[in-house]
Amino acid sequence: MPYRWVFDTESGPEPADRMEQELGVTPEIARLLTQRGIDNFGRAKSFFRPELSHLHDPFLMRDMEAAASRLAAAVRGGEKIMIYGDYDVDGTTATACMLLFLQEFGVDASFYIPHRYREGYGISPEGVQEAKARGASLVVSVDCGIGAVEEAAQLAEAGIDLVICDHHTVGGPLPKAVAVLDPKRPDCSYPFDGLSGAGVAFKLIQGTLVKLGLPEHHAWTWLDLVAISTASDIVPVVDENRVMMREGLNRIRSEPRPGIRALLDQIGMPPEQVNGTSILFSVGPRINAAGRMGDASMAVELLIAKQAAEAKRVAGLLESINLKRRTTDRQTLDEATAMVERECDLEAMHAMVLHSPGWHLGVIGIVASRLVDAYYRPVVMLSTVDGVVKGSARSIGGFNIYDALCECEDLLLQYGGHEFAAGLTLEKSNLEPFRERLGRIAGEQLADRDFLPELKIDARIELSDVNRRFWKLLSQFEPFGPGNPKPVFVSRNVRVQSGPSVVGRGHLKMKLSQDGSPPFDSIGFNMHEYLPMIREAKGEGFDIAYELEENFWNNRRSLQIHLKDIQSSGSDASGLARN
Repeated sequence: MPYRWVFDTESGPEPADRMEQELGVTPEIARLLTQRGIDNFGRAKSFFRPELSHLHDPFLMRDMEAAASRLAAAVRGGEKIMIYGDYDVDGTTATACMLLFLQEFGVDASFYIPHRYREGYGISPEGVQEAKARGASLVVSVDCGIGAVEEAAQLAEAGIDLVICDHHTVGGPLPKAVAVLDPKRPDCSYPFDGLSGAGVAFKLIQGTLVKLGLPEHHAWTWLDLVAISTASDIVPVVDENRVMMREGLNRIRSEPRPGIRALLDQIGMPPEQVNGTSILFSVGPRINAAGRMGDASMAVELLIAKQAAEAKRVAGLLESINLKRRTTDRQTLDEATAMVERECDLEAMHAMVLHSPGWHLGVIGIVASRLVDAYYRPVVMLSTVDGVVKGSARSIGGFNIYDALCECEDLLLQYGGHEFAAGLTLEKSNLEPFRERLGRIAGEQLADRDFLPELKIDARIELSDVNRRFWKLLSQFEPFGPGNPKPVFVSRNVRVQSGPSVVGRGHLKMKLSQDGSPPFDSIGFNMHEYLPMIREAKGEGFDIAYELEENFWNNRRSLQIHLKDIQSSGSDASGLARN
């Protein structure tokens, strides 16, 4: 898909010049720093050398005093504790994190993950009954609970205390509980509200250790799970998230716990190569697969496994589930794509609402995201469950899908989400009215230009400047993620040195160079449609937008260009002044 290239123009030259002089780095590195708000030596030191001492005091979070005191009392008193988690990666890692912490003290702790389709998200009536049946005196919810007003009352009526650890936006009255930890609470002054669900659970562990009179470094051992949560839940990789994720990645690379080691063995990835991207696209989906296809408890069992043999067994089962998920995903994508080609007039359609009664709820969110990538339109994928239409929505820049659903509230039974992703439920009789109204709202808000996606460019560089020193500095920008995205570069008038060829499932591969620079291996995933343009260019140059990455092959390391887009030299898809 072609892009509009949009060059970063927000950071002026003066801060970059100052950073170049103070740090002794290249102009390109200095500019990347100032684009991230790092404009003095002190901020640069914190960015390049994040330390665990930079973590915030957990007691700055509203209700932490009550939460940590209650959990510490339960630990000392040998109470039965049930951890109530969610079925996604964030929820399962948070559950494992809290369970492993309590097991360190010999606490009679168990976990409960609701079934995605029978119970849905959040604390359910079934979960309340399970807490009663287990004789729990305390329930600690992680990555959920902020909307469980009725369920909190049911637990209280049964004499069961509730501590909530959540990170989702508060949409109504708070449940009545012993404590409600959520940095997004309007009355919470915690200095950072971008924590994942596992991040909030980790803060409770920190606070509980204080109440138990133990040093906080005991908590560091669970930062590998927080790192997986942070990368997979796509929360901002800034502030203390950056600190925790960096430390967590170091732990995975140096001494992965048995479950993570078994999962990496299934993938065929050496621990030392793990980074935020590999977690997001390889590790996270496998942990997520169990919950998407039904029961996420297996993911928790993997993460808490103590023995390598047990971890290997569970990882193998998870991989089988993931393969089933991928097959279902591919079939659903093929069906949805055929439906679009058969029924949709893309020239007139501003939003896609696709429905098939047999689509699996566990994959339609993934497929919706892929359709957004393919057609760059807001997409709603819907299935039918027990006579009710349910599904997921994904959107594009400039169109807030949650706000659009708010405008369709009278047609919906339930909905929730945020700017780019949402879930919804409606009666089948309202399907066509919903399709028409969402299309009208999108048509009113989006112009033709909005349907050509933007590619934000950090800097223009010469391939001759890309060397080991440049990469060493660039690699210290990791971990990447929202708030600290992987830099995208542009190089002009590059030429093919060998290739091009199409490999795998439509991937473009070739060697590129520029003005006598060394040749670089280049790969463009799913970019086979660019092959005719490159061949027509013959010996002429063309412009590339790309990320840099390190490739490991046969125990050798080399820098590789990961192509994002290709344009004919002299074109200006951004409509802006060329950089």
